[in-house]
Amino acid sequence: MSLLWIIAICFASILTMTLLDMWFLVRQGLHYLYALLWQKPPKDIFQPFVMQNLVLTTDLDCMLHMNNARYLRESNIATCTFFARYGLSAALRALGGSTVLSASCSRHRQPLRVFERFDIHTRILGWDDHAFYLEQKFVSSRKGFVVAVIHCRHHVKGITPEALMELIGRKKVQSPELPEEVKHWLKYNEASSQRLRAESNLQKNNKEQ
Repeated sequence: MSLLWIIAICFASILTMTLLDMWFLVRQGLHYLYALLWQKPPKDIFQPFVMQNLVLTTDLDCMLHMNNARYLRESNIATCTFFARYGLSAALRALGGSTVLSASCSRHRQPLRVFERFDIHTRILGWDDHAFYLEQKFVSSRKGFVVAVIHCRHHVKGITPEALMELIGRKKVQSPELPEEVKHWLKYNEASSQRLRAESNLQKNNKEQ
């Protein structure tokens, strides 16, 4: 191999690592494929999905704790793996629908330190006419303590959440009642949307005057 080819490959590798978050994409792809090809879907769609993890030096903030952005990053990987394992991705394709994260809320209770092992417990809480809701608990393997919890609202487009859950559950299933804290969070989302719409209309009226 000529020197020019070696330089070109090195340059392309550096450019790829600079412009794309390759480690994240590789990890997410490997988790997704493993769940899709080698793990059987559970019989109960409400059964929590557990993904094991480890705090690395690249996850740390200036206080030597796992930084806040990493919680959302690991949440995203766990969600994609959950979609593959529970058949949500296949069901969305079969029904011609799609989903997008429309809201999330995170709460941090204790820090995770370098090289500390933790599990992410992902489960379906329920759904309504427009979206389904996931809960993700970050549990310290050493303490067995829930160090953080994230609630996610996934808006479903093109189909109903009920039809999606019927397909992955292989039977008609009703949504459980959402936890009280999730109900309060949804009221906050609605109040926030109303305020933002009012502000947007006010700005539009001011421009027209």
